[in-house]
Amino acid sequence: MTLRALILGSGFAGQGHTKALRDAGVEVVGMVSRTADVVARVAADLNIPYHNTDWEAALTELQPDIVAIGTPGGAHVEPILAAVQHGCHVFCDKPLATTADEAKQLYLAAMAAGVKTAYAASYRYMPCVYLAKELVAQGAIGEPQEVECISHFNLNPLIPFGWSHRLDTGGGRLNNNFVHKLSVVQHVLDCEVLAINGTTRSDLDRAPIVSGVHNFKKRRNFIPESADDPTLEWAESDADWSYTVLAKLNAPQANKPVSALFNHSGLQPRFHDNYMTFYGSDGAIHIEGHYGHGPLHLYKDGAWQIVPIPDHIMRDQPEIDEPTQRNWNILMREFVADIRGESHEPYQTFEDGWHYQEIVGAILAGNGWMTFV
Repeated sequence: MTLRALILGSGFAGQGHTKALRDAGVEVVGMVSRTADVVARVAADLNIPYHNTDWEAALTELQPDIVAIGTPGGAHVEPILAAVQHGCHVFCDKPLATTADEAKQLYLAAMAAGVKTAYAASYRYMPCVYLAKELVAQGAIGEPQEVECISHFNLNPLIPFGWSHRLDTGGGRLNNNFVHKLSVVQHVLDCEVLAINGTTRSDLDRAPIVSGVHNFKKRRNFIPESADDPTLEWAESDADWSYTVLAKLNAPQANKPVSALFNHSGLQPRFHDNYMTFYGSDGAIHIEGHYGHGPLHLYKDGAWQIVPIPDHIMRDQPEIDEPTQRNWNILMREFVADIRGESHEPYQTFEDGWHYQEIVGAILAGNGWMTFV
């Protein structure tokens, strides 16, 4: 039997989820978004037969097997609760919700309904991340001891105001950058978070209001030429644009907790390239790029060397150049296989989404170390 899916959101994530579902052999039967003319156009472009601005009506009319959520985090709770009450399996982009309490509510509701869930902090599927995971498991760096994840994005402070500027709509760098990095580190080390501590900065007090922005990936096309333009309207921003997080991790290869540093600035320029590095008692792994894009360097016997990605890892990667889309496809493949009762690799679920919101909430509160185990 062919599974049928409903997409919530017509922007970058909604369009990407559509492609990922189709790649997994799922029929996409409808799309819902808040703006009638936009969802009509996007649905037509993607050959989706049904479109609406009312997700409740779409759930009732279409009775889908799967609902994919590609809307901002502040709009997740009600449609997800409705979807699981309809018996739908749910794929949701990060953040799962804007608070830990809401995320826990969604997790418990899905468990009670007996449906499958997937949480898309999905950069853990990068080829170099798989390679790092294999090298650590093979003992290439000995006992893991320390992790560094450093990035600076040099974003334009005049990026038009939107959900990313507001915590109550799922914005902020913790919700949309840190969770990817934490997911990567947990995948490489197969570890749990024992304790977390951190600080954030809200580097922007306001952002310009610009009409016409719909696709998150294209928002840079709408940046005003100057902040001094007297015709500009402004909105307040309360999201975190920079963070420094310390974590203690429980990795099976380590006899002591692994210390981890996550440092990121959305607005500051980089000097050295962004990177993720895993240090051990006998060596180290350095991956270039903020989410493990590569290449991967291994320090062994006193020298660094680039390690090529093995054929068996690349054979399992979809032939897609854009990494976000490729990662969605991999996660969706495992999620759909699980729904069908087929063999699949473990993947992150709403339980992970809930725990990540606990972590994000603890960092934003800034009350010192929060222990989990």
